Amino acid sequence: MKPRNETTVSEFLLLELTQDAELQPVLFSLFLSMYLVTVLGNLLIILAVISDSHLHTPMYLFLSNLSLTDICLSTATVPKMLANIRTRSQSITYAGCLTQTCFLLTSASLESFLLAVMAYDRYVAICHPLRYTDMMNPRLCGLLVSLSLSICSVDALLHSLMLLRLSFCTDLEISLFFCEVVQVVKLACSDTLVNNLLIYFAACTLGGIPLSGIICSYTQIASSILKMPSSGRKYKAFSTCGSHLSVVSLFYGTGLGVYISSAVSDSSRRTAVASVMYTVVTPVLNPFIYSLRNKDMKGALCKLVGRRPSLL
Repeated sequence: MKPRNETTVSEFLLLELTQDAELQPVLFSLFLSMYLVTVLGNLLIILAVISDSHLHTPMYLFLSNLSLTDICLSTATVPKMLANIRTRSQSITYAGCLTQTCFLLTSASLESFLLAVMAYDRYVAICHPLRYTDMMNPRLCGLLVSLSLSICSVDALLHSLMLLRLSFCTDLEISLFFCEVVQVVKLACSDTLVNNLLIYFAACTLGGIPLSGIICSYTQIASSILKMPSSGRKYKAFSTCGSHLSVVSLFYGTGLGVYISSAVSDSSRRTAVASVMYTVVTPVLNPFIYSLRNKDMKGALCKLVGRRPSLL
């Protein structure tokens, strides 16, 4: 049983990645390198899209927004983790915890929406190519991104405000290396029914609806591709979706791993490994997935860094 004595919360304690003093510098260097690669790789994609007029299309507009979201997702968690490893302190202030929760929720849910919007873009491009320009016009693209950001921001702010009404016990240890709304709610001594209902509702709507949209879009895409008479056209259509499908699988696979392991497992270490995959590994892999599998992106990156495409 957790302690029931309520206390005025000034800070929470995050999970320590390792208690081995010799391993901590190694982990610090590893995660710092991955964070720098995440920021640099995603910034290069954003700059490549901005600088190359050939990439001023809906597909790359959404990709640049996805890259910016990956930077925000990683920045919401990794710097604090690095600071805690460096200082050998696992504490995070109450205000810092709520702030981290808010930014993490916004970034994660926005990435889910952007992946759904990108799936819809691929659906229109493959299933309705003659109407693509009209259907995916700049106004609609801007509206989709703005609406997604607004919904995700309101949801994250609502969760954060609902956390303010909770009182907490003397056990303030979070089973992750960052503050996450489910883990924070578990530490509360007061009634959490409304918080849990909000969490389940948000998970079903902000997670389930985009995932359903992705599945529906790719079902239609697969059906359309199979009807194509030319094998060359089939391969080209599948190749344009390959990068996006890889990112979708990585994002939802690691995300579900975090929440399933935290819900059904008492092993904080297992949950921590899943969370590292979700917030650190996924953002660092996305730039490589899109740049290595996309000739247009590789060409734009080569121009950006002053190299010829043939050198790749």
